[in-house]
Amino acid sequence: MPSTITIAQNSAHPLTVNRLGYGTMRLTGPEIWGEPANRPEALQILRTAVESGVNFIDTADYYGEDVTNRLIREALYPYRNDLVICTKVGATRRPDKSWVPFNTPENLRTSIENNLRTLGQEQVQLVHLRLMGHDAVPLDEQLGAMFEMQREGKILHVGLSNVTREELEAGLKLGPIATVENMFSYAQRTTLSHAHGHNPGGEEVLELCEQHNIPLIPFFSLLHALPKQLDKIAEVARKYNVTPAQINLAWLLHHSPWILPIPGTSSLAHFRENMGTKDIQLSAEDMANLE
Repeated sequence: MPSTITIAQNSAHPLTVNRLGYGTMRLTGPEIWGEPANRPEALQILRTAVESGVNFIDTADYYGEDVTNRLIREALYPYRNDLVICTKVGATRRPDKSWVPFNTPENLRTSIENNLRTLGQEQVQLVHLRLMGHDAVPLDEQLGAMFEMQREGKILHVGLSNVTREELEAGLKLGPIATVENMFSYAQRTTLSHAHGHNPGGEEVLELCEQHNIPLIPFFSLLHALPKQLDKIAEVARKYNVTPAQINLAWLLHHSPWILPIPGTSSLAHFRENMGTKDIQLSAEDMANLE
């Protein structure tokens, strides 16, 4: 099981990071809105993450709003040379806490400028364009704006988030796609439809990602299992004396060398538990049992 993964490995500026990363979304208040309940602990988690070898941190200016970006800057600036901060654009939040598209070329430029300002950077190393599933703005216009800002030097690498296989195929025809960020866990591998739209699953794009050496970054990767699946994962967890959530993360790491999990938490103890996943070596028998 590889301990690192390389983003944009065929480009002039590849980024090699450790598997696991850290997703900051849970550092905000309830419903991904407002300040954290325990601000000192949130800052300590970020510092502990970097001290523990995490050098890939996922954020977005619409977490909070702008809460996670400000926490990252307060905790970690000036940034270590090997730290990759990945953000997302394409959405925004309304005062009622709803999530809505913000993806015209002008919107995307506004978001990039805001991320650069709040993170204190001159260039964002990796930006995911999140597709909302009901976009009125054509994909080529959205990606065209992203690639334009890449040529200007505001963005180093462009990725896609919340994409179907067909959308990823279309994106690859428009320009270099460095990474994909989709919902993916042991129990949730295909599209999840709900009242607010849909979230394409990681399994739907994994083969295409592997063919093009594109890291797949799962979000919501912590355990959401159905009863029968939970029985299987609990059995393996007992074997290693760890939690089912840890086995879920270990399964992702073993499922493909092109998967870069970014489990998030607002608890320092839970963060340390997640980091322990790297020491779990699942056997071929374990993986067959889980499958």
